[in-house]
Amino acid sequence: MYVDRSGRCGRPILNSLVLIILQVGLHTVEGVWPLPQSFISSPEQYRLNPQAFYFGYGRQSAAQPGCTVLDTAFKRYFSLIFPDFSSGYGALRFSADKPFGVEISVDRDDCEDYPNENSSERYNLTVSNGRASLNAETVWGALRGLETLSQLVYQDDYGSSYVNKTEIEDFPRFQFRAILLDTSRHYLPVQTILKTLDAMAYSKFNVFHWHIVDDPSFPYQSRTFPDLSSKGAFHPMTHTYTQSDVRRVISHGRLRGIRILPEFDSPGHTKSWGKGQPDLLTPCYKGSTPSGTFGPVNPALPSTYEFMTSLFKEISSVFPDSYIHLGGDEVDFTCWRSNPDVRKFMQNMGFGSDFTKLEAYYMENIVNITSSLNKTSIVWQDVFDYHERIPKDTVLHIWKGVPAKYQEELSRITKAGMRVLLAAPWYINHISYGQDWHNYYTVQPLNFSGTEEQKKLVIGGEVCMWGEYVDATNLTPRLWPRASAAAERLWSNENQTFNVNKAFPRLQDFRCKLLRRGIQAEPLFVGHCKHEYQGI
Repeated sequence: MYVDRSGRCGRPILNSLVLIILQVGLHTVEGVWPLPQSFISSPEQYRLNPQAFYFGYGRQSAAQPGCTVLDTAFKRYFSLIFPDFSSGYGALRFSADKPFGVEISVDRDDCEDYPNENSSERYNLTVSNGRASLNAETVWGALRGLETLSQLVYQDDYGSSYVNKTEIEDFPRFQFRAILLDTSRHYLPVQTILKTLDAMAYSKFNVFHWHIVDDPSFPYQSRTFPDLSSKGAFHPMTHTYTQSDVRRVISHGRLRGIRILPEFDSPGHTKSWGKGQPDLLTPCYKGSTPSGTFGPVNPALPSTYEFMTSLFKEISSVFPDSYIHLGGDEVDFTCWRSNPDVRKFMQNMGFGSDFTKLEAYYMENIVNITSSLNKTSIVWQDVFDYHERIPKDTVLHIWKGVPAKYQEELSRITKAGMRVLLAAPWYINHISYGQDWHNYYTVQPLNFSGTEEQKKLVIGGEVCMWGEYVDATNLTPRLWPRASAAAERLWSNENQTFNVNKAFPRLQDFRCKLLRRGIQAEPLFVGHCKHEYQGI
């Protein structure tokens, strides 16, 4: 054992480096991230020539040429499989090679649909006898299979591409695998969001949780209430998301099998809302006179619910996903408590001085509004904590219990029969020196006290990147490949992926793949990639 200059023991690092050495030249399915559920690989390899390589549809496939999701995916993955071909590198080298075809067959023609909470991502991939066969129930499963195939292909030192004989049966462990980006505390340009969606697809994430507005700014440009962004954004022209921008994000996500889940958090986290919507926020009082400051949304006024009904009607028409996130977290009761009109309303409603009942009343109304629009609500767990009467299909988002007690929250909420989404152990905006990806990789989402029925209520997990200290300059390296550690935990078989030492060389290799694909992923430890990041 040795000690480095920081005073840490070095044996785990040596073990990891030994694993890397042992895996050099081992181009099998073990290089795929996240690891497939079931696989058989062989040293038998096939050389791939970009001039003799093609994608095609199986005769029995429900999807055929003209399927926008797969047709665009074929172009995208051709470039990923042959990263040097577009530059003309080796363009005429292997003209005598046998054609290598990838035949795709899907059971359902959902080419023009959007992915949803019930979309199957199961696929089977066979590489054998100089060809590949990819079968899936849906186009979304086919996308996941194409990603796996692209990661199976490798290049030798002379630029030739190969793929090994492989048999894979794969599907996600959890249906909901999300990344949260916060675009209120710092505005993220659309191109940065699109680049994140690309990277999400490489790790098989399937939900982009867009925490689009919050206290600092309201960048969403509403058709119904344009003053919300013109007065609430950091800048009304340069720091907003137009309707066209939103459509672009939704389309980019759809073509990668990624759902776009918007969050419009209230009644707290709404200071920016009040700049463009008069009488929405609660006036705070100092003694018997207004202080000139404002608190959460005012739950005592009928106009509040009229406004929310109109806003969510628009949001529901803009965002096609059947889920919508309503927030409901971290409500400070101080301002409500100071306001005489709010206290009078509480007395009339029989709430006494219990402000949790007032929040419950507000959230129940908001959930009912979105339910009437055929949307399923996701809310932060605070809503459950305050005993709101909410529909049974509402999803509770667990963020408390950091760092080690979220299991208690899982047990408590699933015992009530509510579906849950786990975020608490994956607040990736918290950074530390060293390989903190271990913390995200070793999470056991179902390791809590409860019945099997309770554990079925855990629909998935989410990596959260809150934006206090994150903008377009540092988002990507902070997010990747650390978020990929959680991606494997949410996709792969836990029994095959529990060991961080075994995972390290695969994640190291995957990080290099991300660099090759233009994703500025930070290093895991000392070393180098064959193709370093080029800054493009």
